[in-house]
Amino acid sequence: MLKAPSRNQIDTLLKYYQSKNYIKTKKFALSLTENFPNHEFAWKILSIVLKKTGKISESLIASEKLVEIKPQDALANYNLGNTYRELAKFSKAEESYKKAISLKPDFSEAYYNLGIVSKNNSKLEEAEKYYKQAIHLQPNFAEAYNNLGTVLEGLQKLDEAEICYKKAIALKPNFAEAYNNLGTNLEQQGKLKDAQISYEKAVLINPGLTNAHRQLSLIKKFNSYDKQYHLLQKLYLDRNISDEQRCHINFSLAKIHDDLENFEKAFKHLSEGNRIQKKLLKYNIKKDIELFNQVKLNFQQIEQISPRIQKNKIDLTPIFIIGMPRSGTTLVEQIISSHSKVTGLGELPFVSQFGYSITTGQVECNEETISKFRNDYLEKLGSLTDQNLIATDKMPQNFLYTGLIAASFPEAKILHIKRNPAAVCWANYRQWFKSNDLGYSYSIDDIIEYHRLYEDLMKFWNYTLKNKIYKVDYEALTIHHEDEIKKLITYLGLSWEESCLSPEENSRSVSTASNIQIRNKIFKGSSQKWKKYKPFLNGKLDSLDILKNP
Repeated sequence: MLKAPSRNQIDTLLKYYQSKNYIKTKKFALSLTENFPNHEFAWKILSIVLKKTGKISESLIASEKLVEIKPQDALANYNLGNTYRELAKFSKAEESYKKAISLKPDFSEAYYNLGIVSKNNSKLEEAEKYYKQAIHLQPNFAEAYNNLGTVLEGLQKLDEAEICYKKAIALKPNFAEAYNNLGTNLEQQGKLKDAQISYEKAVLINPGLTNAHRQLSLIKKFNSYDKQYHLLQKLYLDRNISDEQRCHINFSLAKIHDDLENFEKAFKHLSEGNRIQKKLLKYNIKKDIELFNQVKLNFQQIEQISPRIQKNKIDLTPIFIIGMPRSGTTLVEQIISSHSKVTGLGELPFVSQFGYSITTGQVECNEETISKFRNDYLEKLGSLTDQNLIATDKMPQNFLYTGLIAASFPEAKILHIKRNPAAVCWANYRQWFKSNDLGYSYSIDDIIEYHRLYEDLMKFWNYTLKNKIYKVDYEALTIHHEDEIKKLITYLGLSWEESCLSPEENSRSVSTASNIQIRNKIFKGSSQKWKKYKPFLNGKLDSLDILKNP
């Protein structure tokens, strides 16, 4: 048997590939790999063709074979890492990229992709390091600047992130994604006019960047069916767009019709957008039902450890703000963080990151694991705070971890924000969430069931934890805000400051879906807005409405 294919065979394979006849390319490449199993060229073409035709799992075999044949080939290891990453095998992807870098120390693309893997694994400090190394090796690497910006945002470094996005745009003036990310960054900082300009630039460059359209529609107040609306309508009728794009388009059109009080059309687009997103996430509420049951069952072990947990040398005191998403947690954080002694840190992922396995019984619950959870959390919290020793964490769904929080942080304050259930359920339904962990929110029936699970769990916490949870009534807060805010500040043990009455003047950045609303004065009618859609809901939210006679 020949050790290598002939020149004619290689030319034939290349001819098929270059003419984009991938069926013949694959067939001929397979025959060459059978006849010449240790010759890399056919394996390389086979790997590429399988990727191009969407057969990523099959291409992995070819990529692994290439590395087996040429283990010291940096590019082969790098391409294998890319294949692992596409298959979400992040630890193996990391190994391959590091191997590629060991063979080629100036491999900037490998550092860049290591940054992507680290970010996917929520290792933001590592991702920052890798992106910066990629930029050091390739100073004009616009994509690395853009991705570094997203990581810096996750690390609460919004000013640095803004610089990175602007650098990416300077290097690549038609970088639509960077304009979109810059818009998000500016919106979080409360620079709404500048954010709108950035979003508009993004969709001008790439009209099919539907995520930017959705964010632009949220920041604008529509007084007519303008140019953006007509462009979105054209995109909506395009049969070639992806489900993901169609989802963003529907949420955008829903917002436009809502502004123009065409509620029937708004509901139609909301229904379609939600249906698509639920399908994309492959959500089934049975998974959440099981999770809530696990949380309650495992609390008994956590509760037994609680008396043995003591404050350590860290004097930092967290304030946990919990409740359903869209229940008013952002407003409460804005009020509290208006106080000079409090730093508002927004929605932090650390409780679930360090505590999920304990809460669900995946690791043994003992004094050591609880103490480690406490120390890891406080270390992360401390790295984000300024000189203040009190900091807020307003991740709403930390309500799942309330038992663990109470056991691990005896000095902490836990605030539960309670809002009219009908308003909360509707607010969840009309919102596209960046997090993939809120799959329940894309079906009215799922939302109602999830809200029932949440209320049941909060009753459980209130019973078992007695007086450790302070309830904030959202409607009372918006109607009698001065009295309610003063009671809240007193409960937190803080001295009174008038600034707490004007949360709209708080200049801190806000990254949640409420980042536009909280720039305005406290509004008391928001819990009635869902009633505009009552004719289309078939009475599904009526029984949840506790404000029937406002």
